[in-house]
Amino acid sequence: MIELKSAGEIAAMREAGKVVAAVQAAVEDRAAVGVSLQQLDEVARAVIEEAKAGASFLGYHPSFGAMPYPGVICTSVNGVMLHGLPSPYRLRDGDLLSVDCGAYVDGWHADGTVSFAVGQAREEDLKLIRAAEETLAAGIEAARPGGRMGDIGHAMSTVGRGAGYGMQNDFGGHGIGRAMHESPFVPNEASRGRGLRLRPGLVIAIEPSLMAGGGDGYYMSSDGWSVCSADGSRSVHVEHTVAITADGPVILTLP
Repeated sequence: MIELKSAGEIAAMREAGKVVAAVQAAVEDRAAVGVSLQQLDEVARAVIEEAKAGASFLGYHPSFGAMPYPGVICTSVNGVMLHGLPSPYRLRDGDLLSVDCGAYVDGWHADGTVSFAVGQAREEDLKLIRAAEETLAAGIEAARPGGRMGDIGHAMSTVGRGAGYGMQNDFGGHGIGRAMHESPFVPNEASRGRGLRLRPGLVIAIEPSLMAGGGDGYYMSSDGWSVCSADGSRSVHVEHTVAITADGPVILTLP
């Protein structure tokens, strides 16, 4: 069942989105060479607690997860594309890090991901991040009432693949609201003019991921959560929670 949100409900989700943005900013500010992923998770926990919000990820246990998720953020480094666990791994100079966070306020969720380089960035990594951000922006721009869900995936794949990067379509975006994951599925790649009709009140998380090697293959790590590029190439993941309104898309996960 797909639930359309009222203006008041979208405003409530915006409050959760502000918490997500605050977590991302605090984690990016703390991320440095020698800092562990567990320490970054502790930073995120503190921000969520201070905001009197809840952590959407903590304890989440989908069918593909080996165990309930143990952290409040996903910290994916280099060849880990998605769902990287906040482990004792300490960041190194030049690491590429994606930070995925979900938070809820008064029962309403928001979900977002940012990617950045730690220490001295490689030019090819900055190019990959820019391409991912442009891919996400294209998907958001296509999230307009009267369009189709396939328009979003088509817009994103045109940009991402056009830049020469690999994409996967098994882990895509999703509806969001009273639960972190709701219907419908939001594909990273699809045919324009196909799929669900987009209507005002639909709120979705749009989240493309790109792989630098150009291939689409991936595998699940032995930790039971991390999704890794099959060729070991560096990967990035970016995401915003977006409300479709009569006036166009509105991003809910901004500061």
